[in-house]
Amino acid sequence: MSDTTEITVLLVDDDPLLRAGLSFMLGGAGDLRVVGEAGDGREVPALVERLRPDVVLMDIRMPHVDGLTATERLRALPDAPEVVLLTTFHADEQVLRALRAGAAGFVLKDTPPAEIVAAVRRVAAGDPVLSPAVTRQLIGQVAEDGAHTRRARARERLNTLAPREREVALAVGRGASNAEIAAELYLSVATVKAHVSRVLARLGLNNRVQIALLTHDAGHPAAPPPDGPASPGR
Repeated sequence: MSDTTEITVLLVDDDPLLRAGLSFMLGGAGDLRVVGEAGDGREVPALVERLRPDVVLMDIRMPHVDGLTATERLRALPDAPEVVLLTTFHADEQVLRALRAGAAGFVLKDTPPAEIVAAVRRVAAGDPVLSPAVTRQLIGQVAEDGAHTRRARARERLNTLAPREREVALAVGRGASNAEIAAELYLSVATVKAHVSRVLARLGLNNRVQIALLTHDAGHPAAPPPDGPASPGR
């Protein structure tokens, strides 16, 4: 995130009217600033290198380079910005692959403006963004698609962690915040943050969403998310 409190955003969507609406909406928030726009994923790497946005708000379906491919390319770069995907559908294999590639989450295009603004703020702060309904669908898909092979591999990876790191990883997978993990494990919040950072480094992951997906792959269920318009991953 930028050194100032301002959050800079790059908009990527092949619909110029949608981009205009998003730009107007985000520009109305005092702490957000749209620094650039693109109509296709192939424009993203160069714009990110030049503009250094904190967050890329990107359509998942575009004609040349789609949001999935652009996310994979972008998150492989050092100091990559956070990515939030825009979509008109609730969940499918593309979304799951994007999350595995390092996207911080996604929002539906018909999400109320205030919630899109809140989503950008959350991912800029390092929090994932997934709606409760989407979370249930994605976890279900993880469980059904290649479950046995994926479970064995995921368990092997979790077993490389130190015992306390593994406890923290499983708590992240349940959707617990750093403060909740600290209370549960009798640790300071700073210590929990340090453990999360070590888990990410040891496992070669980008964010808490990927930790959660790995724990789900390993067969550790998440706590049922509450019903509501959005689940503010922590």
